[in-house]
Amino acid sequence: MRRRLLGTTTMAALLLAGCNPVGPDFTRPDAPSALSWLTGKPRPAAPPKSVPVEQPVDPNWWTLFNDPLLTSLEQRVAAGNLDLKASEFRLSESRAQLAVAEALQFPLSHASSSYTRTKASNNGQFAAAPNALGASGSSGNTAGGLSGSHRLNPFDVFQVGFDASWELDLWGGVRRSVESASALVEASAEARRTILLSTMAEVARDYIALRGVQTQLRIARDSVKTARQSLNLTQQRAAGGVTTDLDVANASAQLRNTAAQIPRLEQQEAAGINALSLLLGQPPNALRDELAAAKPVPPVPPKVPVGIPSELARRRPDIREAEARLHAATADIGVAIADFYPSVKISGSIGLQSIQFTRLFDLNSHMYAGGPGISIPLFEGGKLKATLRFREAAQQEAAINYQKTVLNAWHEVDNALTAYATEQARREQLRLAEADNRRAVGFAQSRYQQGVADFLAVLDAERNLLTTQLQLADSTTAISSNLVALYKALGGGWETNLPEQ
Repeated sequence: MRRRLLGTTTMAALLLAGCNPVGPDFTRPDAPSALSWLTGKPRPAAPPKSVPVEQPVDPNWWTLFNDPLLTSLEQRVAAGNLDLKASEFRLSESRAQLAVAEALQFPLSHASSSYTRTKASNNGQFAAAPNALGASGSSGNTAGGLSGSHRLNPFDVFQVGFDASWELDLWGGVRRSVESASALVEASAEARRTILLSTMAEVARDYIALRGVQTQLRIARDSVKTARQSLNLTQQRAAGGVTTDLDVANASAQLRNTAAQIPRLEQQEAAGINALSLLLGQPPNALRDELAAAKPVPPVPPKVPVGIPSELARRRPDIREAEARLHAATADIGVAIADFYPSVKISGSIGLQSIQFTRLFDLNSHMYAGGPGISIPLFEGGKLKATLRFREAAQQEAAINYQKTVLNAWHEVDNALTAYATEQARREQLRLAEADNRRAVGFAQSRYQQGVADFLAVLDAERNLLTTQLQLADSTTAISSNLVALYKALGGGWETNLPEQ
């Protein structure tokens, strides 16, 4: 009868364990989207030379710059970046935590063996028993314990065996905890992809900024040559009595001021090379041989594929991470609800015990125990209700964080598109201004040589030309950097380096 009762109880528990777990089921939230990124964008007076188009986003977006060295750096960053390596261990940690949660679904068993030598107290609980525990002498005793030679002898206990226990997941609390841990693994994987996406964008930005600084260095050095020629000219004219030493002093000051910009730009160049070295996990100046030779800023392509808004939530890893954390928070509610219900545990043990080692493995030395147990929460001091409120609040916070992440992504894409278009308009005006300033320098130099204008006009024209040239180089750098910011906002780049796992 006892066996039938135990079997019936076990079968009922197993059937109950197959029921749906308590708590809300996670449903993927709807991410808002429009039909096009380009709807409602302002139209510039002059059409830009590089325009966004609604075509699929190229995961290897850096190849659009058509710069082999930039492509090489992007291909190496996934293997060398230290932040990315640290994220790999965080992903391993979350996977280990998932394995811990999954282990609770299975019975637990332990093997054990022990040897104990025991000497009971002569005045203790065994003292009144006749010949207790191998007491020597007669069985007489006194009110205070054993008298005379009646002493309890020490004895040995040898024991081997194993025990097993299994808490039945009747209400799905363990399954919900596994669901939560699995979602956190997904969140860790997406966080790792976010780091890669940011790092690859930073590599491109630093590389473009380096090329921009090198362009400004070239402009400054060319301007130094021009200023030196102007100084030589004024010195010759002053020696011939055509002009005064004031023009010579002004020309010399112009040369010094222009040359003073070079050390600052050289410092920026060195810092840019070191920044790229750090991103690739290399020591300072490790990339100098590759990057020291000046090259122009990588140009942007005529057409920039930006995809469609509905793809953003599936492509940006930070949105995917926020969704996974919302999933985990939803599953945690089920874990908290399951704690309100009774828990059933089946446990048992079997083993051998003997006070003589030679008889440990005799048939009569066996022992066993087993059966189900139930635990019903009656009073927890409000702990269970408080835990449930905490989990529900955390789930609502995760939902708000998901909405904010999606909204922030939309703003980043919109701002990047606007910056990309407006900077191109600014660059076009600077290009025209640079051409006008170059003509003004020619006119000023010609009139000065003809004696119909003073040298201050030449200095002003050269300063304006240098300022415009530096601004034009900065704007060219900003356009390429804005394209990088656009693709970072679109979430492209991780697919080929850290694909779906």
